[in-house]
Amino acid sequence: MPSTWNNRNLHLSIFGESHGGGIGVVLDGIPGGTKIHLPTLRAFMERRAPGRTSTSTKRKEADLPEILSGALPGGDEDTLIACGTPIAAVIRNTDTHSKDYSQMAALARPGHGDYTGHLRYNGFNDVRGGGHFSARLTAPLVFAGGICKQYLSQRGVEVGAHVLSIGGIGDKPFDPVRVCAADFEAAAARQMPVLDQAAGQRIAEAVEQARLNQDSLGGVVEAAAVGMPAGIGDPMFGGIENVVSSIAFGIPAVKGLSFGEGFGFGEMSGSLANDPFYMDGGEVKTETNHAGGILGGITSGMPIVIQAAFKPTPSISRPQKTIDYINKTDAILEIKGRHDPCVVPRAVPCVEAALAIALASFLA
Repeated sequence: MPSTWNNRNLHLSIFGESHGGGIGVVLDGIPGGTKIHLPTLRAFMERRAPGRTSTSTKRKEADLPEILSGALPGGDEDTLIACGTPIAAVIRNTDTHSKDYSQMAALARPGHGDYTGHLRYNGFNDVRGGGHFSARLTAPLVFAGGICKQYLSQRGVEVGAHVLSIGGIGDKPFDPVRVCAADFEAAAARQMPVLDQAAGQRIAEAVEQARLNQDSLGGVVEAAAVGMPAGIGDPMFGGIENVVSSIAFGIPAVKGLSFGEGFGFGEMSGSLANDPFYMDGGEVKTETNHAGGILGGITSGMPIVIQAAFKPTPSISRPQKTIDYINKTDAILEIKGRHDPCVVPRAVPCVEAALAIALASFLA
């Protein structure tokens, strides 16, 4: 299964299933000497971990990575130093309820990869918790992204994200010209990772109402990076957008990705869409940043701004029409188990991780 990703000197491989013994990652290409602050890494992973808030699944996992290789003690118990060799880590699964999926051995969950996985892998795919298709696999992605975030920070690049909207309820967007690390820290510190706390309360209430209605909600995550040097990236297929997209679409439930104004460009004129250049001392800047910090696939030096759209969680408790794909009959499915009424809040660090890994690959 091609659960590997490569760009330039950075290589990533993710393995495991939702209800298997564990999940893990091998990250190759982080330069030797990179400092890995373990409390910061664990705090980043905690933001994605299940069972921490009222808006997430009740499945509880410690999500503590066991680092097997690629790093040595860095002088104190909180710090490791990357060796420059592959960093391998495993995260044990400890709270699996596989019996919740016994009724679904042949029933295709609408919106899931059960049926297509059955076709692709000749009926041998693991359907428990979604198997290798599960969002559980974003835990090792976030581990790798957490290391890349620290590598980037040591190069003067900061990456962050927030919930831009859920169920049509919007947060305040990043200022595409002036977004800064303080904005990232403010969102990350909140249980609902938003910039506007009042909007966060309304979003949390909407998610809870969806749960009570045995339904789910989709939404959009906005991420940004500041401090990325200008002149990074290559046309035609090695551009920043290409590389970010190639990893961001590996996050389950991502169905749309845009950069800067994105689809909004379709409703603009050129005179409004273009970002006028000016000199700020000896530094080239633009007055606006509709392009999201990328021109011709290459960084302009302005903040990189992206948006990732997530579909509603397909696992809902309402009866749904489906098929028994073994017996070729129609059926009705009532999904049991523990599921997020909205994946978007826990997806925020996943989008940060994807952006960080992509950008780190250009600098490593």
